[in-house]
Amino acid sequence: MPPATRKVCLVMFDTDAVLHLLCGKISAGKSTLAARLAAEPATILVREDQWLAGLYPGEQNSLADYVRNAGRLRGVMAPHLAALLRAGLSVVLDCPANTPESRAWMRTIVHEAEVAHQLHYLEADDALCKARLRARNAAGTHEFRVDDATFDLFTRYFVPPAPEEGFDVVLHRQEA
Repeated sequence: MPPATRKVCLVMFDTDAVLHLLCGKISAGKSTLAARLAAEPATILVREDQWLAGLYPGEQNSLADYVRNAGRLRGVMAPHLAALLRAGLSVVLDCPANTPESRAWMRTIVHEAEVAHQLHYLEADDALCKARLRARNAAGTHEFRVDDATFDLFTRYFVPPAPEEGFDVVLHRQEA
């Protein structure tokens, strides 16, 4: 039997633009990393929380509200994001890539724009995220206030990225 072979596929892109995606529990550090990534030249930051708070004020009170409103936002944003990427701008999508379904939507943007991507996975335990969340709530610097029960509810749906999803994953281990 011949030894196992590994295929290497080199993909050439017409642009140097990159779509940066963020995966991590609430308060894992996604927005902090997003801001750092967006400081690079020719890079645009798109913050889902900012858009949801602005478009749906007072309508973000449950998981069902989030799913409905984020779905509406994503439906209209995808072609715009792909256009920015095709124009040569990198995009940091500060939008949780926390489920296979949300990552599948993000994959469609990568394919439509024909650009490189990086899925930044911020690995953090619940205790660290909750401590950061309490500090964020106390500071009042975020669009949404999230209590421990809501954190637990959203975390039940969190699924780390799997190799078979085919993303270029960059792991960021978060520690206190």
